[in-house]
Amino acid sequence: MSKSTTTALTKLTDFYQYLDDLFEQDSDSDTLFASGYLRGFVSLVATEFGDENQVISKELVTGVSEKIAQAKTELAPQDYAVVHNFWLVTQEKIAY
Repeated sequence: MSKSTTTALTKLTDFYQYLDDLFEQDSDSDTLFASGYLRGFVSLVATEFGDENQVISKELVTGVSEKIAQAKTELAPQDYAVVHNFWLVTQEKIAY
């Protein structure tokens, strides 16, 4: 298991590595879908706060949560649940 899956995510680079590691771990299709969707939201929101070396802030997490909430109208209910639940689990790995 890689370092990024066993330690807290503190920087944006840690977060991206965590998502990349999911592909190497042969994760299921729902996890890969959610991670790709989430990567897009994180990248979008992160541009407001700094570069890829920035520390993950509460403001960034809040911004991503807001984007996911807005996506509820774009996604099928099952897909929204997959993305939302993946985000909830991922937030537990983030160290502010």
